[in-house]
Amino acid sequence: MSLESSDRPSVAIGLADWSVGMRPSDEDLALADRALLDTVVVGLAAREEPILRIAAVLPEVAQGAVACHIVDFDDLHMPSTTHISTVCVPVALCLGGGPRSDLAGAGVMARVGTALGWPHYASGWHATTTAGAIGAAAGAAVALGLDADGVGRAMALAVPAAGGVQRSFGTDGKSLQVGFAADAGVRAARLAAAGASSEPYAVDDWIGLLGGSTERVDQSGPAIPGGLAIKLYPCCNALQRPIGAAAGLRVGAELCAEGVGASSIQRIVVRTPRVTVKPLIHSRPRTGLEAKFSLEYAVVASLLDEHIGFATFSDEQVNRSEATRLIELVEVDLTDGGDHLLSGQVEVEVHTAAGAGPSRVRRSTLTHPPGSPQSPATAAELRVKVADCLAGIPIQPHDITWASAADLLRTHLTRRGD
Repeated sequence: MSLESSDRPSVAIGLADWSVGMRPSDEDLALADRALLDTVVVGLAAREEPILRIAAVLPEVAQGAVACHIVDFDDLHMPSTTHISTVCVPVALCLGGGPRSDLAGAGVMARVGTALGWPHYASGWHATTTAGAIGAAAGAAVALGLDADGVGRAMALAVPAAGGVQRSFGTDGKSLQVGFAADAGVRAARLAAAGASSEPYAVDDWIGLLGGSTERVDQSGPAIPGGLAIKLYPCCNALQRPIGAAAGLRVGAELCAEGVGASSIQRIVVRTPRVTVKPLIHSRPRTGLEAKFSLEYAVVASLLDEHIGFATFSDEQVNRSEATRLIELVEVDLTDGGDHLLSGQVEVEVHTAAGAGPSRVRRSTLTHPPGSPQSPATAAELRVKVADCLAGIPIQPHDITWASAADLLRTHLTRRGD
C-alpha cells in the first residue's frame, strides 16, 4: 500500500480553496433549499424516537444529525454513497452558515466520498460518517468565516474522527455515527479557528490508507456533482428501487382487482446484482430498525401495503403474521457484476394461484428508483412526504427557512433524560 505522494498538491488545500472561492449558482441554491426542507422535515418526523433522549448528552449539532438520520428518510448522494444533507445541513444550521456553508460542506463530502470510491463502501465502511467528518469540517469552517488555510486545517483535524462501519446498521449506532461525524467537523473547525495547526496531507494519506485515490477528486461542475436523490420511502436507499418495482405488483392493486389476495402468493423472486444489497444485512428482521435494511421485508411490505410509510417500519408491522409468512416465500437471486449501489436493475417476480386455476407469474423491473436524479420525485410525491413528516406539528413548509430551521429543530427535538 502506498500513500499519496507529497510531490503533488494536497487535496485538502485544493478543496479548501474551492470551498472559500465557491460561488453557488441558482441551481446550487435551489438544491440547497430543497435539501434544507427535506432534511428538516425528516428530522421533525423523528421527534418521538427514543434515541433522541439518549442523544441528549451530545452537542446540539450531533443531536440534530441523529434526528435527521434515524428514520432513514434523508437524501443521498449516489456517486459517493453518502447521506450528505443529514451531516451538512445541521452543521450549517448550528453555526448560522446558511446555504453557502451547507454547499461547501456537501461539495467537499461528495468529492471526498467519491475519492474513497465504491470499494470503500463495499468493504464495510459507513461512507456517510467517514467522508462526513471531513465535509462537516469544511462546511463548519466556511460558516465560521475561515480562510482557505483555516478550512484545510479543519479538514485535517477531523481525520482522527472520520470513522463508522456498516455493522451498526439496524441499530441506534448508525444514526449516532452520523451525529459523531457532524460534531467532529464542528469541533475541528473551532480548533482551527482558535489557531490549532495540522498537516493538510493527513487528509491525502487518510484517503490512501482507506483505499481511495485523490486523483478522483474533481473540483469542476456544480457544488454537489451528480445531485441528490430524495427518498420516497423511510428506509435504506438500497430498498428504494426494490420497493418501487414491487409496488407495481401490489396485492392491494392489480392482484386484488382480479380477486387474488396475499394468501394466493406461492413464491416471490427478487433478482438484482449482488453489489446492490451490500447494506441489506437483515433477512429476517425483528424490529423496525432492522427492517429498514431488509430486502425481503421491503418487498413483502410493498406487496401488502398501499402506502410505504412510517407505520410500515414499526415493530408491530414488521412482526405481523402475514408479513412473516410471506418472507419465507422470498427467494433472492443475486447476480455478479456492477460497482455501485444502483448497478443494473432489480426484477421482482410474484407467483400466484387463484382457486384451482393455473399459477400466474407477474414481473416488474426497475433501473432508477423513484426520487433519484434520473427519476425525480414529482411535486405531488414531495408534498406527500412533507405532509407525512409534519403530521401532528403545526408547521407549514414555508415556515422552514435557513433563518428559522435551527429554532424549529431545537424546539421540537430537545430531549432531556427526565
